[in-house]
Amino acid sequence: MEMNQKQQQILSILAKSVRRTVEKEGLDFGQLQEIRMRIGKPLIMVYKNQERILSFSKNGTTAVHMVTKEEMRETLEYVSHYSLYAYEQEIRQGFITIEGGHRVGVMGKAVLERNRVKNLQYISSINIRVAHEVPGCADQVFRYITKGRQICHTLIISPPCCGKTTLLRDLIRQVSDGNAYVKGCSVGVVDERSELGGCYLGVAQNEMGMRTDILDGCPKAEGMLMLIRSMSPQVIAVDEIGSAEDIHAMEYAMQCGCRLIASVHGKDMEEVSGKPVLSDLVRKKRFERYVVLENRKHPGEIQAVFDERGSLLC
Repeated sequence: MEMNQKQQQILSILAKSVRRTVEKEGLDFGQLQEIRMRIGKPLIMVYKNQERILSFSKNGTTAVHMVTKEEMRETLEYVSHYSLYAYEQEIRQGFITIEGGHRVGVMGKAVLERNRVKNLQYISSINIRVAHEVPGCADQVFRYITKGRQICHTLIISPPCCGKTTLLRDLIRQVSDGNAYVKGCSVGVVDERSELGGCYLGVAQNEMGMRTDILDGCPKAEGMLMLIRSMSPQVIAVDEIGSAEDIHAMEYAMQCGCRLIASVHGKDMEEVSGKPVLSDLVRKKRFERYVVLENRKHPGEIQAVFDERGSLLC
């Protein structure tokens, strides 16, 4: 993705007054990670892994930019193309994905139906998480997650904001195109939240490889079965597994001969092994490799790689 394209995608959804404040920072949008807006609170961004409170100048004086209700309303109009109702399905999950795969998290008053979140009203906070492509960021793990030029069943374990989606995206690209460790093969991607491919009008905005088929905006469990029936993928990739339905679909895909690459939120192997929906997979040694990420120096930093027995490989 061209940097000016990413800059345009982010700036175009900001209220005009917020946009002016951000533009004055002279940012390298390749280093921008988050922009946070909270009504009545300072405008904050995370840039080069550091939090920055934004200010503006007027009449020779400098003041902290405090986010207003009008700025929140205007930003949400741009994000939703003036129709929040059309994004009700996304909002009930707490976010909207925009062109380029950038995720706009939203918080407000929950509207419940049968004790489940139906929608959000009176949105008071948003968090714009900027999607990044980092070609080559997966180079360091291929020697550990391949055997006989085939990808191992691999689970990426990562706390939030540690680069798991960025790593997964580059794994997909390289597995699809092929490299020194793996022969290029067909990859089916279930991109439930439109973060991996960043599809816009059905076309991936991110580079996903020449043998990759993307099922955009589809629930993961259903999507994996659809891919197996229709596209005969050699590898299936999914981001942020979590439900029992996801696990059952993954087991079925493995039994059908597909290789699996998936990611999950977690601090370490111990935490993931203790998750009710995942513990059975770990016990059965379904995954052959576990890649644990951290964010001490930079997102996507490899903390450790384990095999199916839990033995440390690196």
